[in-house]
Amino acid sequence: MRLATLAAGAALSLGLLAAPVPAQNFNLNPTFGTISLVAGFTPDPRFIDVTAGGTIAANRLGPDCAGSIANAPDVRLNYTAGTFPLYLFAQSREDTTLVVNLPDGSWICNDDFDGLNPGIVLQRPPSGQYDIWVGVFGGGSGIPARLGISELPPRR
Repeated sequence: MRLATLAAGAALSLGLLAAPVPAQNFNLNPTFGTISLVAGFTPDPRFIDVTAGGTIAANRLGPDCAGSIANAPDVRLNYTAGTFPLYLFAQSREDTTLVVNLPDGSWICNDDFDGLNPGIVLQRPPSGQYDIWVGVFGGGSGIPARLGISELPPRR
């Protein structure tokens, strides 16, 4: 009995010492703004300059997620879908990643769509809110990048 009590006390102590793990908060205001687009938007593509990276490991969101990202989304896209696919991509001189929280609350990620640049193709995108993070593959932050949003097929 005494051994069980000591074991329970040790487990409780370890639990109290464990630091909370930071996570993405898509309820925070996006760092680089909100954009609202309706299918057929022009000009296409739209670009938003962002600073990629952060201190949170994206791999905790799913097996395809990589790199380090910030807590708040970089960009929020409010999208009204039509018959077109939706392409989300990032461009940078560094190895960047994309992490997207879809309107249904699920996560989708990409690392290398065309070498160092990530891209996501949604053939039948739903209307709604897309929260988008641009990460840095090797970790870190402060990397200049451009987020692209398009309904035109990407060039590989």
